[in-house]
Amino acid sequence: MIVGGCDVGSLTSKAVLMSEGKVLGFSLIKSRTKPEESAEEAMNGACTAAGIDRGEVRFCVGTGYGRDRIGFVDATVSEIACHGKGARWMVPSARTVIDIGGQDCKAIKLDAAGAVVKFVTNDKCASGTGRFLEVMARLLGLGLDELGELSMRAKNPVTLANACTVWAQADVIQFLNDGVPIEDIAAGINNAMAGRMAVLVNNLGVENDVCMTGGVAKNRGVLAAIETILGLRLRAIRRCDPQLAGALGAALIAHEKAAGGVK
Repeated sequence: MIVGGCDVGSLTSKAVLMSEGKVLGFSLIKSRTKPEESAEEAMNGACTAAGIDRGEVRFCVGTGYGRDRIGFVDATVSEIACHGKGARWMVPSARTVIDIGGQDCKAIKLDAAGAVVKFVTNDKCASGTGRFLEVMARLLGLGLDELGELSMRAKNPVTLANACTVWAQADVIQFLNDGVPIEDIAAGINNAMAGRMAVLVNNLGVENDVCMTGGVAKNRGVLAAIETILGLRLRAIRRCDPQLAGALGAALIAHEKAAGGVK
């Protein structure tokens, strides 16, 4: 039985196709203005990658901020539930999940069975989101992937005095004008992001094992900074791209629904 999950986010949209607990194909694209178009493109891409026709997908679940605009899904499920489910598949021992999305960040606590028991989110300010890193990378003339790698070479990371994205930009511009090495500025940006995320995680209460999902999970600088601030090691995700967690979880829930296990 082939099932699918589609996660339409503010910055990226993802689709995952699975069968018998295995990933058949996936797609990760930059979101378009219209969520329904993002969903169509992502799902078509996943079908192409899997080598199947859309009609072969038995059940599909939608999630993400644009989930109510996805016309082809059979059900919609919250991002929290999908990210928790996807993270647990990626790291079976996970009890705490950190997710930094394009427009919000989340910390999720799972019980021994993998069910969500508590979560906290921050969607009121861009400073703790992927959008913050995107803005800062653009200021430095870097790609998002370069921001993480470059920061690992920092010798004297700067400290951003302002939490607000708007004012933090002023800090970065001042550092550039003062001739501060770009790697030290990049490290300061990643440390600021990690600090804001650590506050959220501490408010939730950390329980091992801890893993991180979302696109920012591919930023080595943020990962290292979070580990230092929280005083723990994050479990590495190797089974799948961590940015696919929401779509993956949606596909897993689709399988449960199709099998009659979830209403």
